[in-house]
Amino acid sequence: MVQRDLTWKVRGIGMVFMGLTAVFTVLGGVGTVCVAWFAENWRPFAVLVPYKPIYQTATVFTLLAGVAGIIVTYALLKGEKWSYPAAITTLIVGLGTAGTKMYYSNMLRGTTAPTNFRAYVTILTLAVFLIMRIPAIWNRVDFTAQPSRFGSWATPGGVSLFVGGLITLTTQYWAAGIHVVDGVNLVNVIQVPLTIAGASMLLSGCGMLVLAYYNVPVSALLGIVRTRLNRSADATTASSISSKEG
Repeated sequence: MVQRDLTWKVRGIGMVFMGLTAVFTVLGGVGTVCVAWFAENWRPFAVLVPYKPIYQTATVFTLLAGVAGIIVTYALLKGEKWSYPAAITTLIVGLGTAGTKMYYSNMLRGTTAPTNFRAYVTILTLAVFLIMRIPAIWNRVDFTAQPSRFGSWATPGGVSLFVGGLITLTTQYWAAGIHVVDGVNLVNVIQVPLTIAGASMLLSGCGMLVLAYYNVPVSALLGIVRTRLNRSADATTASSISSKEG
């Protein structure tokens, strides 16, 4: 009996989960900067001041894990042979930083929110990648296969960007529980970059899903854009030369 190839289904699922985990991890790192370096400026977080070096270290590694997660997501798309072990390592590091923050937050403030949610997402993603190691799945997946056809990567990439954009745009709501101090939502301090990043991911994800639905290769679309830009640049150069000669 011929076994069905699961390469793009499994890698697609991995891309979606890894992408979402990377978004949560980056947001978690950015959101902790204020208390890791400036806890003394907010009364509810004053108890964290003696532990700032620990929070600063955890924040740095959280941001590194988030960036690494983005790189791994792209590596899963491109078929890099190191993508799977890199994913496992990145998830373990991210889970370690989440666990550290949860331990000290619970000890000092009596709550682990909102880091606990990031930890749950990371655990779920780690479980997904460990399930991939089941022989019945692992032996039917090629992690080095190149994305030769559009449908193999546009849909999971679009879903990752779309959902990641929604999460980023709504950060001020789902993270408000622990970030409201004296009636002020501290997330609003970085709302502008969050809105720009979230909207960019959301629109890019929608665009990729629409192109996937109509089976339009992104490479062809990018080729058209590059051609138009090159023609525009050539026309500008020609016009500049003509004006100098005139």
